[in-house]
Amino acid sequence: MKRLSGKRAVVTGAASGIGRASAVLFATEGAKIVVCDVEEQGLAETVELIRKAGGTARGVVASVAESDAVKGLVDASVVDHGGLDVFYANAGVSGGLTSLLSLEVEDWNRLLAVNLLGPFLGIKHAARHMVDHGGGAILCTASVAGLRSGAGSPHYSASKAALVNLVQTSAYQLAGTGVRVNAVCPGLIETGMTRPVFEYARSAGKEGKIGQLNPLRRAGQPEEIARVAAFLVSDEASYVNGQAWAVDGGLSASLPTVPGRMA
Repeated sequence: MKRLSGKRAVVTGAASGIGRASAVLFATEGAKIVVCDVEEQGLAETVELIRKAGGTARGVVASVAESDAVKGLVDASVVDHGGLDVFYANAGVSGGLTSLLSLEVEDWNRLLAVNLLGPFLGIKHAARHMVDHGGGAILCTASVAGLRSGAGSPHYSASKAALVNLVQTSAYQLAGTGVRVNAVCPGLIETGMTRPVFEYARSAGKEGKIGQLNPLRRAGQPEEIARVAAFLVSDEASYVNGQAWAVDGGLSASLPTVPGRMA
């Protein structure tokens, strides 16, 4: 039996990158999917990839920062597939390289609306359905930038740190309901959001230095996050709850160190 056979899932931020890779993998593992993004063309491509893989999917163009829109994703899964077992709040935006002193209030609010308000709405609306129907699995994409400083801009890092705490708090708020809430914390992954970093390194002839700070000495791919996500939302992870799983090549495992030297 496939890992997610019989599951009904929502995946946000599914037009590209981690969201697309996860949605396609969830579908090939047997789940029926509702995918969401604000980018219509990419979302349609994801739906087509799922269908070509033999899966079932519906695309919804919507903003995860709008409560009615997120509730609508839950409703769409119920109408199309008869219920909801998995909600993957993956949608997020990057803060770029904006420094603390140059950040404007508008920049801060715009980013947190997607990176923090969006997952909150996903947890809230998905959990309301799941609590009434015997439980389910909720997953959020946080970041290693939310675990330690030095991996993102101030507002991006703050949003991801808050998201990790939201996941942990939600797991306890939902104690006894059968609803699990976890986060996956990617390191440097090659996606549309991080494309400028990779393009700069390649144009400067420094591609070999991408990911040099982690023990694997490379960046990750969306499919590597998708595989962890598929595990965390599956019944195989039935005793994993309130956790933030780093998938970063080992970057967050150590304080700064010089390879080959102990001090």
